[in-house]
Amino acid sequence: MSSPITGTAAGVPFTALPPAGGGAAPLIVTWHMLDAPRSNAAFAAALPMNGLPAWRVHLGMPMCGERMVDGSTDAIVELFNKDPLMLYLRPFVRQATEEFPAALAAIREQLPVGDEPIGVLGGSLGGAVALQVLTDAAVPIFAGALVNAAVRMRSVVDMLPGEYPYDADSEKAVDALDFVAKVDGLRARPPLLVLSGELDHPGLRADARDLVDAWGDRAELQTIPDLAHPLAEEPGIEPAPQLPSAAKVDSALTTWFQHHLPS
Repeated sequence: MSSPITGTAAGVPFTALPPAGGGAAPLIVTWHMLDAPRSNAAFAAALPMNGLPAWRVHLGMPMCGERMVDGSTDAIVELFNKDPLMLYLRPFVRQATEEFPAALAAIREQLPVGDEPIGVLGGSLGGAVALQVLTDAAVPIFAGALVNAAVRMRSVVDMLPGEYPYDADSEKAVDALDFVAKVDGLRARPPLLVLSGELDHPGLRADARDLVDAWGDRAELQTIPDLAHPLAEEPGIEPAPQLPSAAKVDSALTTWFQHHLPS
């Protein structure tokens, strides 16, 4: 197993896992959770997909890992407490999505991945970023995968304590992050694997089923036994030994991407 490669791509920190022997190979890009594992390095350790003949490049989400403010999550917690939707969930997805094209171009300059279609993977809030990329059609995708993903942002907000005070702007923002609703307008639907933890939040599990139904026969839903929402133990910032539940996710992802890798 090759050692991880760390670097930055257009200002976005990444942890890259090369294929065996290195060299030119297809590219799979991932976005981590904001639950554990909540950094690119920790996500790479939780879901390394070892054995895949592909580069797995795990990107850092805003204000996470190397981009934490003053080395802690305090700044994130402050934004969440002020307005979890408009200052936390929505801008994190927006920034990660907007910075991706430049990051992808930089990755292609630094690593031998060529300019062929890529694979994408997202967990939890990172799943919303992967879905933005999948539904945008600006970047050719050979296959996608999601793990306990934020498919409908309204469901995520509904899980928060108290009742969120929606207004016209926040209603518009949350509806724009409903990816089940976006499926109808898609011309191309890459193969999509949706992994849902057996013990994940009921609303997220229901959204996973709805997304697969809307996506059609190119989507597959798998339930992961004994998996709650996180994929790693807290604090989930540094790489840690892979949990048994994460190993099941890792195996499913490896099989999925292996089947769909470009020849």
